[in-house]
Amino acid sequence: MKKLICCLLALILAVGFVTPAFAAETTAQPYERVFIIGIDGAGRFIKDANTPNFDRIFADGAVDYTARAEIETTSAQNWGAILTGVSYSRHGLKNGIMESVERSSDTKYPTVFTYARRAFPNAELASFVNWEAINIGLIENDINVNKQRPGDDEAVTSAICSYFDEGNKPTLFFTQLDSVDHVGHEKGSKSAEYIAQIETADGYLGRIYDAAERNGLLENALFIVVADHGHKSTGGHGGLTMRETNVTLALSGKGVVKGSSLDKIARNRDVAAIVLYALGIERPDYMTSRIPANLFEGVKGETRPFRNDPLDFILSGLSWIITLITKPF
Repeated sequence: MKKLICCLLALILAVGFVTPAFAAETTAQPYERVFIIGIDGAGRFIKDANTPNFDRIFADGAVDYTARAEIETTSAQNWGAILTGVSYSRHGLKNGIMESVERSSDTKYPTVFTYARRAFPNAELASFVNWEAINIGLIENDINVNKQRPGDDEAVTSAICSYFDEGNKPTLFFTQLDSVDHVGHEKGSKSAEYIAQIETADGYLGRIYDAAERNGLLENALFIVVADHGHKSTGGHGGLTMRETNVTLALSGKGVVKGSSLDKIARNRDVAAIVLYALGIERPDYMTSRIPANLFEGVKGETRPFRNDPLDFILSGLSWIITLITKPF
C-alpha cells in the first residue's frame, strides 16, 4: 500500500510540474448573460432524487456528478473557490470570516463579479441568497451588485421571480439555496428527508428557470447549477469521503456539448473560468480554475495550471489518494 501511495504521489508531482500555467486570452463574448444557481449541500445526490425540472433544463446540456469540491468540504471554502477561481488556501475564506468581514474589489483574489463589473460598467449584476454571508464577505461590496437576502429558499425564489418579472436583465446572476444543507446536517445524505429536500429545491429551480425564460433572459444565456459540497450518510460535512467531495456541476446553453459529463478532473472551482469565458472576459493568470473538456463545442479542454498553486496541487492529490484508499462512500 505504501508503495502504491508513493507511486501515485510521484505521478501527480511529475504531471503537475510539467503542466504550464496559462493566461487565457480575451475571447469573443459567447453569451449575453450567465446564471449560477447554487444548491448548498446537494453534493452529487441530485442524481438520486426525482428532479423533473433539473432533468428538462439540462436535457441538452452537460452534467457531471463527480466534480470535486475543495479539500475542506465546507461552505465558505467552496463558495469562495467557485466565485474566485482559486483554492481555499489562496482565498482564505471561512464561514466566520464571510459572515462578518466585508470584502472590496481591491482584494487579491476578487470574484467573477468584480471582473464582470470592470468589463461591463453599466451592467446589472445580482446576487439573491439565503445564506447572507455570501453577500457580506464574498461578493464585493463596492461594485454595485444588487444584493438581496429575502429569507428562506421559498422567499428567495419568489423574490427572484419577481425581480425577473419586473424587467431586470442581469448580465451575471447568482443565487444560493440553503435548505438542502440544513436537512443534510440533521438527517444525513442517506435519509429520505434529504432526498425529499433536494426534490423541493428542484421545484425552486424550475420556478427560477421558468421566470427567466418567460422574460426572454435565456435566449443567449449560460445556465449553471453547482453544489458546494455533499454530506456524510449520517449528516454533516468537512471530510474527504466521496459523499462529501463529489458535487454536481451542470450547464445548459447554446454551444454546450449535449449529454457530456465533462472530464475527470472537473472541480466546482471551474465555474469561475467558465463564467469569464462565457462573458468574453480575460481570465487572470493566477486562477487555478479552468475550462473542462467536453463542455463547449469547438473549445478544447484545458490542463489545470498547477504551478499557480503548488500547495493546493499537492494537498489535493494527497486528499484524493486518501479518499480512494479509505471508505469512499
